[in-house]
Amino acid sequence: MDELIDSRLSGRTVVLAGATSAAGRAAARALHGAGARVIATGRSAEGLQPLADAGTEVFLADATSLDEMTVLAGQIGPVDAVVPLVGGWRGGGGLAGQSDEDFAALLPALEAVRATSRAFDTALRASGAGRFAIVSSTAVARPLAGGANYAAVKAASEAWTRAVAQGYAKSARDSGEQLRTASVVFRAKSLDPEVLAARLLMLWDTDATALNDRVFDLD
Repeated sequence: MDELIDSRLSGRTVVLAGATSAAGRAAARALHGAGARVIATGRSAEGLQPLADAGTEVFLADATSLDEMTVLAGQIGPVDAVVPLVGGWRGGGGLAGQSDEDFAALLPALEAVRATSRAFDTALRASGAGRFAIVSSTAVARPLAGGANYAAVKAASEAWTRAVAQGYAKSARDSGEQLRTASVVFRAKSLDPEVLAARLLMLWDTDATALNDRVFDLD
């Protein structure tokens, strides 16, 4: 663990937005244990309590709200990574079963990607090694009728994240500077929180130029 602290995470600030899930708790434990300052957000004080007990800084804030994420960005200072973790799944029933209610319930995942990337854009660009990462699904590559709502939201989230990556690259080119900020997608068929946590620790093992706009399969 000392090697991890010395070489990768020490002094870095990581925001886990919508972090009250098992994936959020696992990521917070791993990042905090490796020496990072971890900030977790959620809409439930009760859901955030286990994270606070484990040494994570917690903020009661809605990851899907640009206003609330912008306020948070102004409160916490420099940031080196942002990972929106709002998720959920609804599906089944073929195309006929893809209800508007289910689609609306899945949209917060996309809304969190949009809100967090926009609110923390300036901070991530200012970091010497900024990272923006989302969790997507292998369903994007092979969407099924019974999961069309879910796959569509994940595909839109990936498209937004890749647009973020292009923005980082263009900004670096326009300024004549080396690219130091990267936006990446992690795909999983069935998300293993510990696998995600381990992969987040590796975000700084690769230069931003090689990392930006990459899609990684967690399976």
